[in-house]
Amino acid sequence: METPITLLIADDHTMFRQGLRELLERKGGFRVVAEVSDGLAAVAQAQAQQPNIALLDISMPGLTGIEAARQIAALSPSTRTIVLTMHRDERTVLEALRAGANAYLLKDADASELIEAIRVVHRGEAALAGSAAARVLDLLRRSETTTASADLLTPRERDILALVAQGDDNRAIALKLSLSEKTVGNRLSEIFQKLGVNNRTQAAIVAVQRGLVPPPDVL
Repeated sequence: METPITLLIADDHTMFRQGLRELLERKGGFRVVAEVSDGLAAVAQAQAQQPNIALLDISMPGLTGIEAARQIAALSPSTRTIVLTMHRDERTVLEALRAGANAYLLKDADASELIEAIRVVHRGEAALAGSAAARVLDLLRRSETTTASADLLTPRERDILALVAQGDDNRAIALKLSLSEKTVGNRLSEIFQKLGVNNRTQAAIVAVQRGLVPPPDVL
């Protein structure tokens, strides 16, 4: 049998937590290892349980979901985080992504969108995702860019990063650029190190803001 994806759910609304847990466990392939109501407990349980994915509300007592994502990224780097929020403003979403969240999803998303987001993030192949992506990318287009050294990334690395920003996974990038998946993974590790980031989402944001790759078109 396939190993289930382990999850931490952090939200200060008990009914939402319970409903989310029942949805995921009924679907199969998921196992909730911790359920908490505040940001401090989310960080503690992420360290203790080492779940594959932490689902974090933004507005929580103790620590916000944004600060919890930042601390989880530092203290439990094997745990990937998804922000679940009712906040639709792109600046809040962008702040969460900069803090280390791997993806975000609005709470009014349907169940299939949530399940797919969890699976994609678990594979480590998420960039900008969700129904608010267009607004975040528009903010990046309008924000002031930081001039970056022209030789920070090689042309091939910029090609890879542009496809990451478009949402392509390693297999799709490998096919488009006639590379092996292993080569794409190795190149991404080098890109992360050069940009000083920890994941694909942060790399895409930094690259767009610094003008290293063009903002992707989102329909």
